[in-house]
Amino acid sequence: MKVVTFNIFSDLSRWAARRDWLAQELEAQAADVIALQEVVLPENNAAWLADRLGMPYVFLTPKTGRAAGREGIALLSRLPFEEQAWLDLLTQDRVAQYAAIYAGGRRWLVANGHFYWQPGESVEREAQVRRLIDWLSEAGAQSPVVVCGDFNGTPETAAIRLMRQHYASAYAAVQGSEPDYTTPTPLPRSRVGLLKTAFHYLFTVRLSDFRLGWRGTLDYIFVNQHVRVAACQVVLNRPAPGDPSIYPSDHFGLAADLE
Repeated sequence: MKVVTFNIFSDLSRWAARRDWLAQELEAQAADVIALQEVVLPENNAAWLADRLGMPYVFLTPKTGRAAGREGIALLSRLPFEEQAWLDLLTQDRVAQYAAIYAGGRRWLVANGHFYWQPGESVEREAQVRRLIDWLSEAGAQSPVVVCGDFNGTPETAAIRLMRQHYASAYAAVQGSEPDYTTPTPLPRSRVGLLKTAFHYLFTVRLSDFRLGWRGTLDYIFVNQHVRVAACQVVLNRPAPGDPSIYPSDHFGLAADLE
């Protein structure tokens, strides 16, 4: 099974310029399953992308609360979903999801999540990850399990250390360490997007964690002991031909070939 995880970026101001390049780059990956974060609602650009890629199965999970009509996460698949479920992560309206998929005669569980946004350590993010681990341990103890997402935590933070106690990082398993960074890219931001980010910084960022020119790794594919990682690489990390400012998103993606 080939799996891609990618934060598609909720700022649609550059969508018309970047969506064809995004679709072209994803077509080249020929993934069986794509995990998307920051799907925009009600436009549902995940459905547009699934149609463009010829992936007939889409599992969309909106955020909870006031954010439910604005944003969600999604799994796109070439293989049918035998089971679908979602999890309320309880803070910042965030959610996780999984789908059971049969491939190679085995029941795989592919999970996707977008976790608490706060630079540096976050008690809330760690609690969300613990909740996810408990949830998946009930659903997929005997199955190959793949966990994708934008964890909003860098490799040294407690939430990612907790994930590594239960799952292996696909990228680190092959490459020896996590990528140098997966965000940000040079993609220009809209004024609305910049204002939203400034608002989040005002109420969420501790001054000790504020960094001008910061970049880091927030995106991961994790696997359990029933999965062998044949390959894993950073993808969706090139600018569009003719315009070096247009990237598929403000994040890079990860792609993993799994057995």
